Amino acid sequence: GMATATILRRPAARPLMTSEDFLNWLQPGVFADLIDGEIVKHSPVNLRHARLINFLDRLLGGFIEHEDLGELHRESVAVRLSVRETFLPDLAFFTKAQASRLADTHAPFPPTFALEALSPSTAHHDTGRKFAAYELHGVQEYWILDPQELDHHFYRRAGDMLAEFAEGADLIPSTSIPGFWVKRAWLNPENLPTVRACLSDVLASI
Repeated sequence: GMATATILRRPAARPLMTSEDFLNWLQPGVFADLIDGEIVKHSPVNLRHARLINFLDRLLGGFIEHEDLGELHRESVAVRLSVRETFLPDLAFFTKAQASRLADTHAPFPPTFALEALSPSTAHHDTGRKFAAYELHGVQEYWILDPQELDHHFYRRAGDMLAEFAEGADLIPSTSIPGFWVKRAWLNPENLPTVRACLSDVLASI
């Protein structure tokens, strides 16, 4: 009958999860993304990844606090982009206006600036499906850093696209966080400068 035909047309379809179900499923200390309705767990963090994110969290966080620009969040804050897409970016910057609209349990809209440090097992998501989702949902700037190969890429809003900028440049000026920049040489987790020295450099140039 009809039931059989229906089953044949949908071979072993995995039920897609909604962002609401995913947010309910998430527990403190569990790090995953919901990509196209499927849960993708983050890799266990390696130290190169952790050191680079720690450095940028403190540098960018210090700058944002000094300039009173908004809030910077780490991967414990879930960002709901659509009914089937909720990501936990390594770093996400929300302007003051955005920060005032954050929900108690998650961000119900994309950050202005997102940063992901690649892990070997999830790199293709950050550069593929997550990139496309950030692009589609209006993220203004997206940095993809590679702690292993130091092959860093920087993208900024260009109409309805995220376009690469600062290719090969020694100094990378943020296009969405006014006055913030980094030197490419600072982004090597094997040889990190002090946050304090870098922050005074950046603040001195405003």
